[in-house]
Amino acid sequence: MLTKELVQQDLDMLPENYKTADVDRLIRTYVKQQADVSALRPYILSHQQFHRIYYYVALEQMADVSQRMEFIHENLLFSDWWHTDQIISFVADLDFDTALSYAKEYIRAQDPFIRRWGYVLFISRLCKGHADSLLPLLKDDEEYYVQMAQAWLVAELAVHEPEAVYAWFWKNELKYNINGKAIQKICDSFRITDQWKEEFKKLRRLLKMRK
Repeated sequence: MLTKELVQQDLDMLPENYKTADVDRLIRTYVKQQADVSALRPYILSHQQFHRIYYYVALEQMADVSQRMEFIHENLLFSDWWHTDQIISFVADLDFDTALSYAKEYIRAQDPFIRRWGYVLFISRLCKGHADSLLPLLKDDEEYYVQMAQAWLVAELAVHEPEAVYAWFWKNELKYNINGKAIQKICDSFRITDQWKEEFKKLRRLLKMRK
């Protein structure tokens, strides 16, 4: 079992001002050893250097995506946006309806980073073709990092279903701050055509007048 002290010793041996790639090399070593990281759990919120190691070492050893999702569900220990976004890839192959059932719970959580996770868990191929199911999840939220997750999800959906997203903007009743951020994310995307970006920019002006 990897203890807090053993992992800290390994981290101390990394180069000064080590990077994520250095930690990932350490993670690969732990995965190869089939290490048990459960002893790190009590520390990952107070010692952020353990957070990525705890999740990645455990999740990399799970072949079944449902098992990975259940592990994440039982360990919703997030302290910032990075800690939610870094685990998206581990659930990209999850059954959509299963993911949606989890998300409906997460977006009602008190913790803003759990609410963020309820949206960003779909930022992968998991969202493709599901705009009609995912757009209704969006609701007004005062937390900036939740708003940005919502905007990111809308932009991701617009890559695959721009018509559905465009129609949704016309009828949703969200505050402009979320709609505006979502359109900005769309305009920043390299995967959305310039023609569609122009349409969304025109829509932004109309939404400003509606607020």
